[in-house]
Amino acid sequence: MAPAQTAWPELPYAAWQDTAATLQLWTQIVGKIRLARTPWLNHSWHVTLYVTARGLTTAPIPDGARTFQIDFDFIDHILWLRTSDGHFRQLMLKPNSSSKSLSVAEFYADMMVALGELGLATRIDTMPCEIAECEPFERDTVHASYDADAVNRFWRVLIKANEVFAHFRTGFLGKASPVHFFWGSFDLAVTRFSGRSAPPHPGGVPHLPDAVAQEAYSHEVSSAGFWPGGGPIDYPAFYSYAYPAPEGFAAARVRPGAAFFSKELGEFILPYDAVRTASDPDAALMEFLISTYEAAAELGKWDRKALECGLGEVGKCRVV
Repeated sequence: MAPAQTAWPELPYAAWQDTAATLQLWTQIVGKIRLARTPWLNHSWHVTLYVTARGLTTAPIPDGARTFQIDFDFIDHILWLRTSDGHFRQLMLKPNSSSKSLSVAEFYADMMVALGELGLATRIDTMPCEIAECEPFERDTVHASYDADAVNRFWRVLIKANEVFAHFRTGFLGKASPVHFFWGSFDLAVTRFSGRSAPPHPGGVPHLPDAVAQEAYSHEVSSAGFWPGGGPIDYPAFYSYAYPAPEGFAAARVRPGAAFFSKELGEFILPYDAVRTASDPDAALMEFLISTYEAAAELGKWDRKALECGLGEVGKCRVV
């Protein structure tokens, strides 16, 4: 394989959709532990996970005089719970030859036991978020798939997308989100803000209070991300949308040529395979991020001169 193809692996959604559904629910359990113990941060940024060199992490979570952290390791396929006073527990994600994959109910039970043994007992809302038809974690014995190879490839896509998203973030002086992983929608995202308030979000997201959606979209945004597929888009894709969408946004010309506007989703879509197979995947993705943002900012009449700057360069201070 060429280096670019190795860095951007194949990820056909149909081949691992059962594993993706299980993994999403596992990440929700971990994310809800962070949610239960972390002060609210604007736009729900306090609940997200972050890409690491081995998987996904909560980052440090406060616990009185100590902290703890929960990490998914998608190389050795272990979930680690570690405390700042040196204690730890681990859950094996990949079944061995004599065992089956963990169901969501078993993962939840094992997680609660591990937290209790570390003195970190935590109560969470066990109803999954942003999933229309679902069971509480403790009753879900249906989702019990784990394809370790597919999970590793998914994480490798996140690694590369995180790198390009982070570089894209350097070209903005205004308010911008970290590059972070939302376990509710199971996507990696980065968001730019115009600085102006937005009309109230209509809400209606399954198993998500309207107040949370309205706070998340309290201000005008141009947001982009990656998700592995599902629903009307049954393949992995990058997306970009504006809230509120300015007039003419759907008809804007964006790049590269494989990008298109989905009326059903109300956002621009760039199939992952169009990036993976491009001669320069990083450049193709950056072109999508920049052109869709420019469509939102130009049509939305953002103060682009005040908000934008050149993309950051390694070791070079931005010229003021």
